[in-house]
Amino acid sequence: MGFDFRIMRSLIFVDCVREEYRHKIQHWLYATHIQDSIAKFGPYVTKYAFYNALPTPPEGKRFGTRTMQMTEHYWMLNELTPEMKNVALSEWMPPEVMRWQGIIPDVDPDEMGNLNADDARATHGGGTAPFVFVHIPINWEEDFKGAGRTYHDGPNYRWQFVIEWPDEEAGEKWFHEVMAPAIAAKPEVTRMVSSRVYQDVLGSPYHRVVEVWFDGPEEWYKVAVEGTKDMEKPDWAQQDQFPFLKPNFNIVSMFVTDLPNVDCLANFRGFLPMR
Repeated sequence: MGFDFRIMRSLIFVDCVREEYRHKIQHWLYATHIQDSIAKFGPYVTKYAFYNALPTPPEGKRFGTRTMQMTEHYWMLNELTPEMKNVALSEWMPPEVMRWQGIIPDVDPDEMGNLNADDARATHGGGTAPFVFVHIPINWEEDFKGAGRTYHDGPNYRWQFVIEWPDEEAGEKWFHEVMAPAIAAKPEVTRMVSSRVYQDVLGSPYHRVVEVWFDGPEEWYKVAVEGTKDMEKPDWAQQDQFPFLKPNFNIVSMFVTDLPNVDCLANFRGFLPMR
């Protein structure tokens, strides 16, 4: 038996399709899922953190903005290999959890039972939105703007998004020759970095993760909406406006701050509800 020792980072973009479900997702995450996860991967994960999603800015929906949280892991090995498939105790992931996130249709799944957690995380839509779970290098591969920035330069409004190109070769060419230079050139952009997705880990269809920083949502709007109105539409475009990709499928976004609301390995003390 061999193991794939592979240092990498992963990102999960969690949505909440109705405000009726937000407290339910949070309850499952904190009362059950954190403990389940640590019990499984505690020996080989060095960071496990949740970042609350910031409110969706104006016109953010066409960028496929998810509204619950971003989950971040730093891995020491690849757990998605045949050698790691046998677990003594399964995670508890009832189908409602996927329904609350919009991964399966929003109907009562009376007969589905507990979902296989790895299968759920590999879901890529169909008629519903895909589950976004991507693995990338532990450090950014490409640095387009803002190297040397420190926290003393101010808090950051981070726009993080994943891309699945309709045409990978054409999309990558457009990204490097058109999109990245145009965005990085805007004075409102303080930092821009990107990495290719490891598509061999989970079989992820996504090609790239990008992160762009601003002072706030007004600056994001000035760049991503107002500043791209004259950008020429590429041949593979799936919508008429930038980002030219199908929201929630070919582009999925999160808006977060610098600070995680909980680093589960460092400061989670269990489910301690208000009294």
